[in-house]
Amino acid sequence: MTSFGHVSYFLLQFLYYAKLSVDMSMFWRRPQNHPENDAAARDSKVRELREGLGPLSGRSLKFCTDACLRRYLEARNWNVDKAHKMLEETLKWRSTFKPEEIRWHEVAHEGETGKVSKANFHDRLGRTVLIMRPGKQNTASPEGNIRHLVYLMENAILHLPEGQEQMSWLIDFNGWSLNTNVPIKTARDIIYILQNHYPERLAIVVLYNPPRIFEAFWKVVKYFVDQKTFKKIKFAYPNNKDSLELMKTFFDTENLPSEFGGKATLKYDHEEFSRLMAQDDMKTAKFWGFDDKQVVVTEPVSLAPPAI
Repeated sequence: MTSFGHVSYFLLQFLYYAKLSVDMSMFWRRPQNHPENDAAARDSKVRELREGLGPLSGRSLKFCTDACLRRYLEARNWNVDKAHKMLEETLKWRSTFKPEEIRWHEVAHEGETGKVSKANFHDRLGRTVLIMRPGKQNTASPEGNIRHLVYLMENAILHLPEGQEQMSWLIDFNGWSLNTNVPIKTARDIIYILQNHYPERLAIVVLYNPPRIFEAFWKVVKYFVDQKTFKKIKFAYPNNKDSLELMKTFFDTENLPSEFGGKATLKYDHEEFSRLMAQDDMKTAKFWGFDDKQVVVTEPVSLAPPAI
């Protein structure tokens, strides 16, 4: 790989771990003419989008709550036509990929090292926290990595408190290197799925102890990024007073693992985590209204359009 290739790959990994799932329109500043501060106008657009979707039934109806519609409108700058197209594509994807039918035992092998897990604590607003440790990447399977992350996204969403649509991510870069990267195509596919099918799901992403080039790159990108998005990405470093204060702003340090500057201990127990996920699988089945024993596991489908 050339030097340029190494840099490009490095930055792609940054985009992957920063996740940037609010959609790639973040790479330019949004015009300020959308009705985000006008409640009546927002409600009107939600109704318009719902009417445009037409009659829904089953899981699509359950998925398309008013809060869901608002997220898609927000992701598309409150343009109803664009939000409608985006949401239709998500409904089509969900009907084939069936993320709500993925069960832990199908993806448990991907989580053996604890590379991605749901934390046993919440942030200060009660939001679900996902912990990611890219240095513990253990497989090169595109389908496996994607299904594992999608499973945990769905699980985290199901555990959000009422009225809360977003989650927080803590990404620990200790032990990370180019040798522990996910493949470029896998990273690209994951970014595509997150930005198009999980819009406005991230409240904050903390990149803890990342290579300094990540933050340098982000400082350049900020001039082209919507400020709402820019504020979601935080950089924190060990033994740094400002970083500790940052973490205290979003998390209770009594619950926060020491790996992130807190006082708790982070010990991933795969057997215990698997037990909890098996319990959650039953909750998922109940939420979506089907008997978990009757779930049919389908073959992996195309995850994202081919790269151009």
